Amino acid sequence: VQLVESGGGLVQPGGSLRLSCAASGFTFSTYGMIWYRQAPGKERELVAAISNDGGSTDYADSVKGRFTISRDNAKNTVYLQMIRLKPEDTAEYYCNAVNRRIRNEYWGRGTQVTVSS
Repeated sequence: VQLVESGGGLVQPGGSLRLSCAASGFTFSTYGMIWYRQAPGKERELVAAISNDGGSTDYADSVKGRFTISRDNAKNTVYLQMIRLKPEDTAEYYCNAVNRRIRNEYWGRGTQVTVSS
């Protein structure tokens, strides 16, 4: 089982990034997917979530209107499109796969996003 995040990097305030999380080794379409982030010295924060079929999404108040979560079950990949980035968005971003019915979850290793001029 693997969840591999990519797409992080250094971007100026106001810029955009698209994160990807490629899944393998499990039935991706049966798992809800969540993006979390954690900044140094802060608690892990849920950023965005999407249901297994993509029909339902949810966002932290701090990113509503700026971030969009989506998934492609044919490609076993979840995305996080981020626009109008702010310095406070700087964090390590992790993807999490959750199947509450069977009480199972998987985590990626993270990708760093740094928003700085």
